Amino acid sequence: MRAGGSAVNGWTVKWTWPGGQSITQLWNGKLSASGSSVTVRNESYNGNIAAGSSTTFGFTGSGSAATPTATCTSP
Repeated sequence: MRAGGSAVNGWTVKWTWPGGQSITQLWNGKLSASGSSVTVRNESYNGNIAAGSSTTFGFTGSGSAATPTATCTSP
């Protein structure tokens, strides 16, 4: 997640897997998933991002390789 010209106070990333994929481990974020829909929200320690700065999260998954389109928002 990268902040543009303004600071971000909390973030959310969402995507939908095309089929059969799942997350087995996630770090630097809070995961919620329902079927193929995935939502990752910030942890308490990485929710505030200064203008022009960024933070990351990562995960390991299972299933066939896929590159879904993610949507990033600030709640």
